[in-house]
Amino acid sequence: MIHLSEVALLRGNKTLLSDASFTAHAGWHIGLTGRNGCGKSSLFALLKGELSADQGEYNIPRDWQIAHMEQEIDALDKSAIDYVIDGDSELRRLQKALSKAEATEDNHQIAHLHHELDLIDAYRAETKAAKLLIGLGFQQNQLNTNVRDFSGGWRMRLNLAKTLMCRSDLLLLDEPTNHLDLDAIIWLESWIQQYQGTAIIISHDRDFLDKTVQHILHIEHQTLNHYKGNYTQFEITRAEQLALQQAQFEKQQRQIAHMQSFIDRFRAKATKAKQAQSRIKALERLEQIAPAHVDSPFQFSFREPEKMPNPLMRVDKGCAGYGENARIIENIDLHIGPESRIGLLGPNGAGKSTLIKSIAGELPLIAGSREVSEHLNIGYFAQHQLDQLDPEATPLISMRRIAPNAEEPKIRSYLGSFGFSGDMVDHSIGHFSGGEKSRLALALIIWHKPNLLLLDEPTNHLDLEMRHALTLALQTYQGGLILVSHDRHLIRNTTDELLLVANGKIETFKEDLDAYANWLSEHRQQELKFDSQNGSSSTPKVDKKVERQKAAELRNQLRPLKKECDGLETKLDKLQTTKASLDEQLADNSLYEEQHKTKLSDLLQKQAETQQAINETEEAWMLALEALEALEAELSE
Repeated sequence: MIHLSEVALLRGNKTLLSDASFTAHAGWHIGLTGRNGCGKSSLFALLKGELSADQGEYNIPRDWQIAHMEQEIDALDKSAIDYVIDGDSELRRLQKALSKAEATEDNHQIAHLHHELDLIDAYRAETKAAKLLIGLGFQQNQLNTNVRDFSGGWRMRLNLAKTLMCRSDLLLLDEPTNHLDLDAIIWLESWIQQYQGTAIIISHDRDFLDKTVQHILHIEHQTLNHYKGNYTQFEITRAEQLALQQAQFEKQQRQIAHMQSFIDRFRAKATKAKQAQSRIKALERLEQIAPAHVDSPFQFSFREPEKMPNPLMRVDKGCAGYGENARIIENIDLHIGPESRIGLLGPNGAGKSTLIKSIAGELPLIAGSREVSEHLNIGYFAQHQLDQLDPEATPLISMRRIAPNAEEPKIRSYLGSFGFSGDMVDHSIGHFSGGEKSRLALALIIWHKPNLLLLDEPTNHLDLEMRHALTLALQTYQGGLILVSHDRHLIRNTTDELLLVANGKIETFKEDLDAYANWLSEHRQQELKFDSQNGSSSTPKVDKKVERQKAAELRNQLRPLKKECDGLETKLDKLQTTKASLDEQLADNSLYEEQHKTKLSDLLQKQAETQQAINETEEAWMLALEALEALEAELSE
């Protein structure tokens, strides 16, 4: 078992834990929760032996093997499957010893080591590693790809697979779902449910915690509080405790009254009846859980759209993709109105993000029509937009650029609702965490009062409190919503229609999210069966002439795309040089004196225009690059 007795942990002058005590029995699966900066990662470091307690005692069985997920990975010249097998340190130790024994022709030791390898089932290690990789979303043809050839997010999946490969007694997972899609999260849930050892998991995905843990260890007020049950049960128990504090509970009552007002106004209105029903369901759950969040630092709402046309958009017989030879989804028929609350489901790579880009107008349809209202105002959130935030700017400057006429106190109050208060509004964005950048990107989008929200994985990097605030805000949002998310709680509580993107088409998914997990399992089996059949001798023969013609056509399409990419890249370099010059001029302190007010205003205007041009050029360059890569991939097949 793990035993902590009156433990104190300090970071500089800050006390993280004081007189903290807790006992975890072998085989327990525990969710470790608490606000950012409360000491969760430091407690992990203590358990790993990387930190010592400043006071008190803690004990872990000496013979326990601890597996933990590294947050970084070098660009290694090693295959993915070999890297994952490295997680089995006992296997690698025996293999190394065997190589040494074979080199010295020590037959007795060779026989002994083969027996040891047989005892740990070493000969199935490659199969085990392959299953882990495929479960986490890797394709069969990627297993022998070098680690250095994968992007950062996929390297994190490799780290996770390597961690799961370890023969561990204690598994420590810090945000394991951060770089996973819903398919991989569902697979990981199943894996952890079958894990026999003790597991301690830090996660901001409440549904994931509900499915994988039976205990919650909550850090609050520098102490450890143990709750039996999953995250939802913890939330309800803690809510009951906090509800006794009436002054705090009043804040929740105002939220309930706001939602009830919406229900009362629109319950009988045909165009809003569906939304009213979804709010009723949300209200039922809100009454149970909201008190657990009464001390949340985040509380915001979507500004009411100025115009609410109906429909907002129609897509008829659309085809989304990156060119005639890179069609992803066919026959798209969508009618999107203010009442639309759509959650997009589908396996990894099926085209959910491609569909969102096409709806947003960032990616032109290959075929069909996209008709929009003249008053359509889209708020589009996608992960690549975080990279487009100006790292040299501050939240205050970023808001001033989009709201030059707004009064500063109003801007500061608005930013404060997203957790940017005090000096933080003047800190440069380049030093922000992923969660802070996500919060700022959402704040910038919401300010524009969109009547159609397109959210592609908005909860990446957001903690539980911010996810809860976003859920509440979306429940009272009065425009159309299309959501892609691996956070099932967010989908379940903010959408009332599920669409399935799979096999090159989009159709209504009539069941719920639990049924989607079963659909996904069957889909995987079908894919494996299809791959197996294609690998058999019954595979149809390829028409070489047709293949050559197709290749020639693809090469013809590649030339203008390459030229376009090169041109956009050159333009981007020039724009960035211009912005660097403007930044240098704006760094001159004398410029901020009263007599240079006009010049300062002109330079800030030029800086904002240049940044906008950079953003637009980057978008165009990324789209062209994606189309180029899609064609190159097809040509290489």
